[in-house]
Amino acid sequence: MSEIAPLSPTYSVARAAFLTAATAAGASITTFDHPLRGPHDEALGIDVAELGRVDSPAVVLVVSATHGVEGYCGSALQTHWLTHHLSGRPADIRVVNIHALNPYGMAWVRRVNEDNVDLNRNFVDWSQPVPSNTDYDGIADIVGPAEWSSESQQRTLEALLALVGEWGFQKMQSVVSGGQYSHPKGVFYGGAGPVWSHHWLRDWCTANLSSAERVVIIDIHTGLGPWGHGELIGSTETGEPMFERARALWPDATSVLAGDSVSAVTAGDWLNIADELAPHAEVTPICIEFGTVDGVTVLQSLRADAWLHGHGDPTGTDAPAIRAQVRSAFADDDPAWIATCWPRFYDVLSAAFGT
Repeated sequence: MSEIAPLSPTYSVARAAFLTAATAAGASITTFDHPLRGPHDEALGIDVAELGRVDSPAVVLVVSATHGVEGYCGSALQTHWLTHHLSGRPADIRVVNIHALNPYGMAWVRRVNEDNVDLNRNFVDWSQPVPSNTDYDGIADIVGPAEWSSESQQRTLEALLALVGEWGFQKMQSVVSGGQYSHPKGVFYGGAGPVWSHHWLRDWCTANLSSAERVVIIDIHTGLGPWGHGELIGSTETGEPMFERARALWPDATSVLAGDSVSAVTAGDWLNIADELAPHAEVTPICIEFGTVDGVTVLQSLRADAWLHGHGDPTGTDAPAIRAQVRSAFADDDPAWIATCWPRFYDVLSAAFGT
């Protein structure tokens, strides 16, 4: 296989590389402008590159940057595939690459969006009361302190580690990362209603998947698990059709609800409602999660980021170091890391093609 290029240094560079590769591949490209701008006043948008007949009954959808900063990995994988591996696409399959579902988060090197919302906690049923997380309510000021001095970081981290000892890691992970809807400046916040990217995804799928009979979705993530390892995670129960179809394609797929995944059970995961996006079709979604660093380091980066955007100045002197901290937790710039991720992604995509 050809060697994959290192991760792009910025959203704009990654976007340009993706669009260049998609154009050279002969893809049909549509851009959807985001209403806000990036940290350097750059334009933001979701770019959709499509190969194959628009009315094809079989669609493979590859999505990057559901969690913004994680898009540096996803973008690199999408761009490399478009550049070097088009020959692996069966002619009867429509391949759609959605570049940067959360472009604001990718540009600002955040996991969340412009509303501090975790997009994968935003797909709850908004006609019903939001899920409660009373345990998070009790520790919200520890997880996301209003002050981010060396002393407050140490004090609150020690308090969180003490809770791990009291509750156990699994409960702590579930409380902190499972999703919360009461603290808009906190981590893993699910929002107060559907956000921009949520609306876009539903609208795009309604308008563009009407001819599909079978839809396979690969959503690319980073931050959990062993370094460079791509765990396949399903959002539904074992035995349910969406998960069993995923396991038929990828026998090592795990289910968050079975307790055998590196991820906690989460509220509002968009893959959990993937069948609603094309209700007439057979939908098979999977998340591929590439590990980076340990969980404490990841959480510390998210806590710092939440403070910066909730209580600090995202354009101030603290910002570059915190953005670098977040990037290092979710986008390892060691070329060996993305080189390790690529073969796993290629195999997962090839299985989606049935090759």
